[in-house]
Amino acid sequence: MTRTRLATVWLDGCSGCHMSFLDIDERLLEVADQIELVYSPLVDRKEFPDEVDVTLVEGAVSNEEDLEKIRHIRQHTRILVSLGDCAVTGNVPSLRNTVGAQSVLQRAYLDPQLINPQIPDQVIPRLLPVVRPVHSVVNVDVYVPGCPPHADVIFWVLTELLAGRVPDLSGRSRFGA
Repeated sequence: MTRTRLATVWLDGCSGCHMSFLDIDERLLEVADQIELVYSPLVDRKEFPDEVDVTLVEGAVSNEEDLEKIRHIRQHTRILVSLGDCAVTGNVPSLRNTVGAQSVLQRAYLDPQLINPQIPDQVIPRLLPVVRPVHSVVNVDVYVPGCPPHADVIFWVLTELLAGRVPDLSGRSRFGA
């Protein structure tokens, strides 16, 4: 039996969607023999693999590293799933769009109360002018709203995809819950 190569990715978000994924608990054992977890913040692999069947993406695209990462992931993923409101709409990370990236950087790094105030130019990726939902950057195949989506919904989506079906989330999930 060929296992489905599964990846999970965390862009700009709180990791709540990954926590809900883990809240599937023992039901993960029901699908364990059908999947191979090939990339995730939950495992140690550093490079995204070349051929992935399903990738669950949590978080919005807010910096150059996110943008490069999601474009690379899309090129190497058969089915891309926007997991949670940040990935689907931009949600909380996109609140900075109302004030602008430069304003956020100035407030965080140039406050006069700070010792040695300066905007970092190394290690921290450069912010994009606006935070964007995943589908505004690459094509998305499945949208799973929720903040975070309930573990039952994530499990149902995963089992539908493993069965070769595109999940219809009508009535199963909603934004913010």
